[in-house]
Amino acid sequence: MKPAFSLCVYCGSRPGADPAFAAVASEVGHWIGSHGGQLVYGGGNNGLMGVLADAALAAGARVIGVIPRSMVEREWAKSDCTELHIVDNMHQRKSMMAEHADAFLALPGGIGTFEEFFEAWTWRQLGFHAKPVGVLNQAGYYDGLLAFLQQSVGHGFLSDWQMELLTIGTDAAALLPRLVQAAGASPAGMDVSQI
Repeated sequence: MKPAFSLCVYCGSRPGADPAFAAVASEVGHWIGSHGGQLVYGGGNNGLMGVLADAALAAGARVIGVIPRSMVEREWAKSDCTELHIVDNMHQRKSMMAEHADAFLALPGGIGTFEEFFEAWTWRQLGFHAKPVGVLNQAGYYDGLLAFLQQSVGHGFLSDWQMELLTIGTDAAALLPRLVQAAGASPAGMDVSQI
């Protein structure tokens, strides 16, 4: 059965210092599964990535993991994904994740999360895709980054139009339906007229 939507989620391979980060990763995974969706992510078993995938699988979601071979050799892969694609490098990983996604979402994470999120956003503003890009600012994690981005607008290096390409929220239950609806999908069991 075809999933109602396919959400690519970027997040940390570490759990982070605040238990709220793992809680939101679990909430997002559960939401995807309970609304008939498919998770696309980096294929890892550690940190927020593992929490996210476990919750999605437990809620009945298809989970597509895409991971470079070098990370598999370090035993970082989640072997019980519905599909686990092993690729040669990060370029192939990001390309395959984007191909399988209807929308993108950044949860708390580190340098890899930042790089993947910024690339998806860059591709969006260049017109390489028309898929929505979201940021879930859990526990104020992205406050500093969002302030810096607004500073960049003030300095003339970003535009309001580029910022408007982002769907930003602090509450997963409110943000996820908006993001999925913007992708042209209808989450199962939800009245999207109320979004």
